[in-house]
Amino acid sequence: MGAKSVRGKSGRGRVAIPLPFHEFFKTEAAGGVILLGAALAALAWANSPWAESYAGAFSWRISVGAGPFLLSKPLLLWINDGLMALFFFVVGLEIKREILVGELSTPRQALLPIAGALGGMAVPAALYMMINAGGAGAAGWGIPMATDIAFALGVLALLGDRVPPALRVFLAALAIVDDLGAVLVIAIFYTDGIRMAYLGAGLGVLAGLVLLASLGMRSLGLYALAGAAVWVFFLKSGIHPTVAGVLLAMTIPARVAVEGPRFLEKARKHLGEFASETSRGRLLTPSQHEALLGLTGAAQEASAPLQRLEHALHPWVTFGIMPLFALANAGVALDVGGTGRLWGPVTAGTAAGLLLGKPLGIVAGAYLVVRTGLSPMPDGAGWRTFAGVGCLAGIGFTMALFIAGLAFGAGELLPQAKVGILGASALSGLAGYLILRRG
Repeated sequence: MGAKSVRGKSGRGRVAIPLPFHEFFKTEAAGGVILLGAALAALAWANSPWAESYAGAFSWRISVGAGPFLLSKPLLLWINDGLMALFFFVVGLEIKREILVGELSTPRQALLPIAGALGGMAVPAALYMMINAGGAGAAGWGIPMATDIAFALGVLALLGDRVPPALRVFLAALAIVDDLGAVLVIAIFYTDGIRMAYLGAGLGVLAGLVLLASLGMRSLGLYALAGAAVWVFFLKSGIHPTVAGVLLAMTIPARVAVEGPRFLEKARKHLGEFASETSRGRLLTPSQHEALLGLTGAAQEASAPLQRLEHALHPWVTFGIMPLFALANAGVALDVGGTGRLWGPVTAGTAAGLLLGKPLGIVAGAYLVVRTGLSPMPDGAGWRTFAGVGCLAGIGFTMALFIAGLAFGAGELLPQAKVGILGASALSGLAGYLILRRG
């Protein structure tokens, strides 16, 4: 369709990556560096002479609202329940885009990353439960299921052309399916005590947004206000409010109001009006200003609200929310006197799931659909490179820490989960890098 693309070398030829994917890789790769810095800062802070201030900084209580809708939470929960809802909102936008026009838009395209993701979720969870079944840590089985795309693509960026471009696209699509699976796990298995009245109110607002979207409503301000209401209703209902972020994303219109030919016609008209006069001094003439406003409005009509929101929010989530989440959640005291509480079945299960289960499950799922002829092998890829990508998918960090917090709260098992996540993610990244570097 005339979209720009970048070329990348592979062992068997050259493959074009659509420009949106190229920009996505660059943003996520850069975000991975910031995320790593935030995680290291959290670890250093939690193990410094000022360790007490680490917990204290995120215990500040913040109150918002009034009456029955007064919310009073420590800063940590505002980050994990509030800001992370925006993270999940962007995840939902990415899922919807990929289903509509991306790597999940046709069964043949979608089958390979879906099979890899399903294997990469089932095997880690099974390994975790083999170690923790019947124990105090059994609730953490969902921890090793998801991939941290920012870290994984950050490692891929270090490898340059050694990785076939098609495998980069596969990893991004697989991580999106992973995220969808994690959202379903959170909604179904990490929710209890549902208050149906609040849930019904939240679902009612979402249904109203779907209706308004079908009637052509495109006001992002209205979606923001409705989204805040849905978040409050879900929070009050007992369902984790981050689920509201994903559901809200599904209501955002993905259609343009003005098709390409009509936009070009409008744009030429406004550009002609702009060029018909000459500005005096530094300011535009009133007619030029009107033409510029018209051109801006036409550009907004020619872009879908889904794409505008994803483009606007993605940098804020990547460079702001995720590093702040890492700073607030990755800190764990590694004091020598307390090593006994840092190692146990939860640590072992988490590490086994991420370090071993992820590559085994992803390769097994991909092998099944490729060998049965249901999906082709990506250009330039081999089973060795698949294994390397599978190892990178074992970098679970953000979503794994999030689910660990839901599973164990502030209990004594949470430090074990954090150590397992951080250690296994680091080793998975190193293993993936070394495998893929050899090609």
